Parts: sequence; C-alpha cells; structure tokens
Amino acid sequence: MTEFFAAPFRLGTYKRLGYLLLAFPLGLAYFLGLTVGGSVGLGLAVTWVGIPILLGTLLATTAVAGVEAKLTTVLLDREVSVPPAFRGEFRRADEGYLDALRRFLAEPTTWTSVALVFVRFVFGIVAFTATVTAGSVLLALLAAPFVYNDPTVTYVTTEFVTVDTLPEAIGTACVGVLWLFLAANLLNVLAGVGGRLTEAFLSVGDEPRQ
Repeated sequence: MTEFFAAPFRLGTYKRLGYLLLAFPLGLAYFLGLTVGGSVGLGLAVTWVGIPILLGTLLATTAVAGVEAKLTTVLLDREVSVPPAFRGEFRRADEGYLDALRRFLAEPTTWTSVALVFVRFVFGIVAFTATVTAGSVLLALLAAPFVYNDPTVTYVTTEFVTVDTLPEAIGTACVGVLWLFLAANLLNVLAGVGGRLTEAFLSVGDEPRQ
C-alpha cells in the first residue's frame, strides 16, 4: 500500500513517464527507417545495389536496439544486453570482413533487433495513448473547482453527471487525486512491460547468468 501511494512522489515514476513519452516518436522513427531501408534494399537487390542498403539497414537496426537497451537501463534501472555490433564488436582483430559479416548475420540479436523495432512501434502507440489519456483525465478532474461555474463551460464528468456546484466540483477533484495515484502506478507497470519486452528480445543468445 505504501508503494502505491508513494508512486507520484518517486523520481523513478517520472523517469518511467519519460520512457513512455519517448516510446512513440522513437518507435515511429525506427519503424519508418527500417521499412524504408528494407523496401529500397529489397527493390534494388536484383541490381546488387540493394545488398549494401540491406546490410546498412540491419546495422542501423542493431544500433537502434542498442539505444533502446541504454534507454531501458537509464530510465527503468533495468540492465539490458546490447547487440555485439553495438558494442563495437562487428569485426574482431583476428578475422576478415567476410567472416565478420557471417558472424553478424548469424548473431541472434541481429534478427531479434528487427523484431524489436516492430514491437517498439506498437508499444509506442499504446504508451502514447495511455499516457495522453491518463494525463487528460487527470487534468480534467483536477480542474473542476476552477471551471465548474464558468458560463462558457459545461463541465460533464459522465454522460449523466454535470458538475455545476462547488461540492460536486470538489468531489470531482478528489476523484482526480485518487486517479493520480492509480494512473502513476498503471503507467509504471506499462513502462515495466516495455522494459521486459526489450530485455526479452535482446537477451536471446546470452549465456545463463549464475
């Protein structure tokens, strides 16, 4: 119970909120980059020009996965593995470029990074919708005592309830305070789901931890 009521006052809650707010613009950018690069690369593959484009898109996708891993670590305090290519291990000192390319294409996180981009796009839409809806409801409820008697405003909380007296407005604001605690906890949970998804896709191939 203490954890529930402490949520709006913890720094971690606002770091998680930042994580959710970043999810949509980043997810959209990732998705557009992958789909455009993949489409152009596949379309030009017959001329061989598309092959470098496809490889570049894959490299960019692993870089994106690495950025997501870092964001998850910083904003959610959750350690997540990054793809080897993101760690600067695309080519080792004892191997040629062709061997490095084979190893890169055989690395599981090369392909799970592609899947992660699509997942992050969908998650970004969900995160954006949930965050904006929660914030809008909170502001609407807390604003009741200030706008209920404004002649230019008809303050309706539900289809059947119109707030037009001070006691009703205060009661509505009290509901808003309760919603603050509930929304903070729900958004914390949603951000945690995003972190676990990132970890699941990027931990493929990791050796079991002792």
